[in-house]
Amino acid sequence: MKYLIIGMGPGIGWSLATTFGKAGFDILMVARNEERLRDMEQRLAEQSIVSKGYSADLAEPEAFVAFMRQLAAEHPDTAVVHYNASAFHLGSPLELPLDTFISALHTCVTGAVAAVQAFYPILQKQSRAAFFFTGGGSALHPNAATFSLSIGKAGLRNLALSLVEACAGSSVQVGTVTVAGMVKSGTPLDPDLIAAQFAVLWEQGKGKAAVEVLMEG
Repeated sequence: MKYLIIGMGPGIGWSLATTFGKAGFDILMVARNEERLRDMEQRLAEQSIVSKGYSADLAEPEAFVAFMRQLAAEHPDTAVVHYNASAFHLGSPLELPLDTFISALHTCVTGAVAAVQAFYPILQKQSRAAFFFTGGGSALHPNAATFSLSIGKAGLRNLALSLVEACAGSSVQVGTVTVAGMVKSGTPLDPDLIAAQFAVLWEQGKGKAAVEVLMEG
């Protein structure tokens, strides 16, 4: 089985890769920084975790849609698609440049829809499969200074909740962990604890696991 992490990074993404890699998954990673991906492949290999990284820009929707379709065709044994990407830009609705806002929406929401549409035909054929999403507290408590992130996380949350209904007739589980606060090691929002919560959702499975879990710092 394979676990796809879209929005791979040194925080939650890394913890997801090690947590699910140790549980027996091969890890697929998508991020913009190819050099960082190669480094993570090596570090995961040192832990006997099989992984492969792919460089892609989520803010370029047409190219990303094509990339998702290609990735799905290459990895038909993918069991979990985890959307972990986000875009942080300071600026209120009165001042943030429109092109920056649009780019943030592509990263936070459009890319997630592209991933869902590309991988659902594969996931629904599996005996067990899931769409997981890393949510944010700004979806519940918007902030003017980071409004683009608030809207992006609200859109991602609504996508996840909508998918519950859309996937009701299939074996595909949907789960989101809403992370309300600063992610930092050694705190209640330690990335390892967040990854562990997703592991609990997977272990519990569809019909038993909560659709949304709120983690607060």
